[in-house]
Amino acid sequence: MSRQNLHHVYDATDALLRTVDGLTPEQFAAPSLLPGWSRAHVVAHLALNALGFGRAIEGVRHRRPVAVYASPEQRDADIDESARLGVDALREFLFDACGRWRDLTEDITDWNGTFERTPGGPTLTVEQAVGARWREVEIHHADLDAGFRPADWSPAFAAFVFENVVGFRDDQVDLTLETPEGTVLLGAGGTPIRGTRHDLAWWMLGRGSGEGLEGDLPTLGPWR
Repeated sequence: MSRQNLHHVYDATDALLRTVDGLTPEQFAAPSLLPGWSRAHVVAHLALNALGFGRAIEGVRHRRPVAVYASPEQRDADIDESARLGVDALREFLFDACGRWRDLTEDITDWNGTFERTPGGPTLTVEQAVGARWREVEIHHADLDAGFRPADWSPAFAAFVFENVVGFRDDQVDLTLETPEGTVLLGAGGTPIRGTRHDLAWWMLGRGSGEGLEGDLPTLGPWR
C-alpha cells in the first residue's frame, strides 16, 4: 500500500463524507443494504473503525501496540450505541473520526509495524490496515444505498478489491471469471461468470444477487 494508494483512501473518504453530509434524518434511520443495520449503523461503524485503526497505527508509532477493537462483542455494542446518537452528533462523529484517521496516517514511516484486530486475534501490518480501511470506506459507502454504487468505485479500488476477494474465495469454489481486463480462475476453474470487476467483486462480497453478471451463479459462503 503505497503513499499514492493512501491518497486513494483519502479521496474515497471525501466522497463518503459528501454522501453522509447530504442524508436527511429520515434517510439515516432507513435500512442500509446490510441486514439488521440502518444507515446510522453503517455510519457509526465507519466512524468507530476509523478511530480504532487510528489508535492502532498511533500505537505502532509509539511502540505500544493497541488492538483495533477491545473485543467483537464490544465492537458490536459500540456500534449499536453510536447509531442511536442524534443525526447531527453522528454526522459530526464520523467527520471527526475520519479527520483524526487522516492526521494519523499522513506521516506513516513504519509500514511493517503490526497490531491485533482484537486481543489475541488476527495480526495486521500498518500497510494491511490502510488497505483494510480502504475496503471499509468504499464497500460500506455502497452499503449505505444512498446513490453511490459499486460502479462508482474508482478503477484503482475495483482492481484492488477484486484481487482481494478472489484471494479470499479461491479455495472455496471453482469458477472462471471473465472480465474485460482478462480471465481469472477461482480454484480449478469451472463455470464461466462474466461481468465487470466491480460487479463480480460486489457479488463475491456477498452483496446483491449478481446484478450485471452473466452465468450460472453458485451460492457462496459468507464474506468475513
